[in-house]
Amino acid sequence: MKTKIWLALIALYIVWGSTYFGIKVAIETIPPFFHAAVRFFLSGVILVIWQRAAGYPLPTRKQWISTAIIGNLLLLGGNGLVSWAEQFIPSGIAALIIASVPMFLVIAEAIRPNGVKPTWRGILGLLIGFVGIFILVGPGKVSGSNMQLNPFGVFALLCACILWASGSVYSKNADLPESSLMTTGAEMLMGSIGLIIVSLFSNELHGWHLVEVSMRSIYGLIYLITIGSIVGFGSYIWLLQNAPISLVSTYAYVNPIVAVLLGNWLGNEPLEPRIWLATAIIIGSVIFINISRSSVKEDIAKVAESV
Repeated sequence: MKTKIWLALIALYIVWGSTYFGIKVAIETIPPFFHAAVRFFLSGVILVIWQRAAGYPLPTRKQWISTAIIGNLLLLGGNGLVSWAEQFIPSGIAALIIASVPMFLVIAEAIRPNGVKPTWRGILGLLIGFVGIFILVGPGKVSGSNMQLNPFGVFALLCACILWASGSVYSKNADLPESSLMTTGAEMLMGSIGLIIVSLFSNELHGWHLVEVSMRSIYGLIYLITIGSIVGFGSYIWLLQNAPISLVSTYAYVNPIVAVLLGNWLGNEPLEPRIWLATAIIIGSVIFINISRSSVKEDIAKVAESV
């Protein structure tokens, strides 16, 4: 059993760490919101059919509404904005910024009615984490770097963190299906509707033709649907049932490092001291915040659905 746990955990590190580069490849010739709509529609259909065949009932009307709210906050506001931002931001840096989601979760939880206020350790972790983000996205003269990040891309990623945190907090008291995989499938389906609407209204499909899609982008999309969403999430659910949550949660610390390295090795993305310094500070702050909290299982379960 221990061998299976470690193999599943290593697979989780690699799979979810690689999805950021997978997005980068897919959107090379597929519009970002449209690519996400296709990805989550197909993944959602597979999960819902799978769970229905396993005997789980479809969501009730109220549950469909809940999954629509959560799915659009997480997948349209979260993953959709990540996909859009990766047109301008290296995939590894995007992963680093998204790694700060637990910081935004602490803030969202603190400001909601009857929410849990952070301890002094949590507040210290927040301050340290935002210093790391500033080093990563702030003026190059702060760290002596010549790298300039697109401000609109950075803003989109920070908005993605906020919307993801909001959806995660909302989900805590929402009426959702008993099966976590049915919930995820329903959220993917409802999120894909929001993504296709934004894709149409943003005019990103204007002048785009299906024949222009490269095989490289198709392979990237297939990888995201099958390996990223289905295999990755299936491994995660199995780990939750068979491994300590403290061990499973380590994926959130390893994935950004995997994403940075893959972006550099496969996409020639910049890798300089500024990035490593920000990586250490952001991931360190997230570890510090999670240690200071009484429970991180719900938040980690929601973070899992972003990839």
